[in-house]
Amino acid sequence: MSILHFRCSRCGGVNRLPRSRLSSQPTCGRCKALLDLAATPSDLSDDELDRLIATSPVPVLVDFWAPWCGPCRAVAPHLTALAQRSAGRLLVVKINTDTHQRTAGRLNVRSIPTLAVWKGGALQTAEPGARMGAQLAQFVAPYL
Repeated sequence: MSILHFRCSRCGGVNRLPRSRLSSQPTCGRCKALLDLAATPSDLSDDELDRLIATSPVPVLVDFWAPWCGPCRAVAPHLTALAQRSAGRLLVVKINTDTHQRTAGRLNVRSIPTLAVWKGGALQTAEPGARMGAQLAQFVAPYL
C-alpha cells in the first residue's frame, strides 16, 4: 500500500500520506499539527468514535476499557505495539467505558476489555477478552 492513513490527535481528521513522505515530519492537512506516525492509541469520546468510524478509509480497532481494569492495563502495551506495527493501515483507539458509555451500550459490552473492529463504517466483530501478542494480531488480520 503506497498511501497510509493517520489520525490527527489534535483535530481528529484522518490524513492520507504517501509512504515517501514518512520521513518528512508530515502535518495534518486540516489543523497543521504534526502527525503521530507511531500511531499511539488515543482515547476518544463516543461522538469522536462515531465520526472516525464513518470516515475512516482503513479499519478501526477499538479497545473498550476502564482505568481500574487490570486486564485492560495488561493489554494496553500490546495495543500500542500493534498500532505501531500497523501504522497507516489500521487505526487503534480506546473508549473509556466509565466516561463514554453510549457506544459500549449499543454493542452490549458486558465485560472489559472488549475489542471491536469496524471497516467501511460497519462493525465487523466485537469480542470480550484480553488478547496479547500474536492473538491480538490474529484478531485484526482478517480486516487488514
